[in-house]
Amino acid sequence: MATSIPGVEAAGKTWLGHPRGLFLLFFAEMWERFSYYGMRAILIFYLTKHFLFGEDRAYLLYGAYTSLVYITPVIGGYLADRFLGPRKAVLVGGVFIAIGHFLIAITEGPGGQDGFYLNGFYLALASIIVGTGFLKANISVLVGELYPRDDARRDPAFSIFYMGINVGGMMGPIICGLLGELYGWSWGFGAAGVGMLLGLIMFVWLKPWLLGKGEPPAPAQLRAPVAAGLSQEWTIYLGAALGVVAIWLVIRYAELLGYALLGFAALTVLYIVWRTMKTLGKVDRDRMFAALFLIALNPLFWGLFEQTGSSLNIFTDRNVDRVLFGWEVPASMFQSVNSVFIILLAPLFAVLWTILDKRRLEPSSPAKFGIGLILCGAGFLVLVAGAAMAGENLTPVLFVFLIYLFHTMAELCFSPVGLSAMTRLSVPSMVGLVMGTWFLAMAAGNFIAGLIARATGSGDAGGGTQVLDVYSRIGWFAIVVGGLVLLVSPYIKRLMHLDLIASEDKP
Repeated sequence: MATSIPGVEAAGKTWLGHPRGLFLLFFAEMWERFSYYGMRAILIFYLTKHFLFGEDRAYLLYGAYTSLVYITPVIGGYLADRFLGPRKAVLVGGVFIAIGHFLIAITEGPGGQDGFYLNGFYLALASIIVGTGFLKANISVLVGELYPRDDARRDPAFSIFYMGINVGGMMGPIICGLLGELYGWSWGFGAAGVGMLLGLIMFVWLKPWLLGKGEPPAPAQLRAPVAAGLSQEWTIYLGAALGVVAIWLVIRYAELLGYALLGFAALTVLYIVWRTMKTLGKVDRDRMFAALFLIALNPLFWGLFEQTGSSLNIFTDRNVDRVLFGWEVPASMFQSVNSVFIILLAPLFAVLWTILDKRRLEPSSPAKFGIGLILCGAGFLVLVAGAAMAGENLTPVLFVFLIYLFHTMAELCFSPVGLSAMTRLSVPSMVGLVMGTWFLAMAAGNFIAGLIARATGSGDAGGGTQVLDVYSRIGWFAIVVGGLVLLVSPYIKRLMHLDLIASEDKP
């Protein structure tokens, strides 16, 4: 492993067979996810215990925040495609995120719904949302730019990158949660800001490791003045600041966001279809339709997977024997199981895809999606079977670990593979927009997850039977859809035109 001071002369070196830039992005994203999941872990308690919101209002604000976090990458991806390039977009996004976390920390106030401190809190959330819009989609684009489109290391690279997300997702709730609960909310949110700041420092200091990737498409145009002496670049940054103000106003009307989300998603997909039909040749058009097929499966998968934080969490609390070594483990602690499994399994999946590729047995991206849906459905059915075996007794905790194991394997067949496919199938002028649409589809999935959770009736006492009935139905549904995806995957693979990518990427 190289130990020299980073610089241009060392830019071509690799670690573990991958460009060193992958590991820069690994750690930058790890710290960003540390800040996000750390803040998210204490957000609902901050709303109910500090601002004294009722649960209905708190859940509404929480849902508005998480939805907007997934919507804004569409805009951030578009601005990176057309103007900034992904590297500058990631940098400015990290700055807005860090400002937001520190703003929450310094505007804690005495508690209760004091207008000044509450508005400061809304402004901080808006800053994090805008920053995530710039950073989230574009850091994945940077990973894709480190590899040729036909490089067999792409999927393993995204699996490694995805592991970094989960390392941050595991550490954030532990550190920020403990600080927030034991020493005060500002300590927890401040720790989240420090995490993002560490990620920014690494991203700037180790810039040469990116090998010049992710730069603006037209640097001279970006520096040209466009209004009041401001360059195009700084005009975009000013627009982002105004976007913070706009979201600050919108987030207080959280009940409208569900409808706005669906409408925005539909318009975005229609725009991509229109632009694809109007501007692209047959091969690129086929690839874009293959990408849209994969995006269409995204809401279904995340609608099922995201039961972990809602109905599955409630089921674990009420219907599972959580006593381990004489201690009853709080249900919320099981939320870390997914991240632990990701950390353990992501390297194994990266090796698995590489071995299968060498033997020409690796499933295509759409086939992996089908496998992921089948595994996700099987996880629900395993939990249902465990509860049936327990009868009138509490469900053994083993089956909670098993559903997380199945869902983690499903996630590894889905999310890193999807991130890789979006960068591989998109034309360069649309890759940020398509990546943003991928995250927009995830936002729709989170909305669907709420509808499924509501259907389980898990908010009512004794709702375990109804939860299991819903889990049985969605489990079989996911397996059937996954089987259908496997059936059509050869056709979708042909649309991807993978055989032409190597020749297209040659200079």
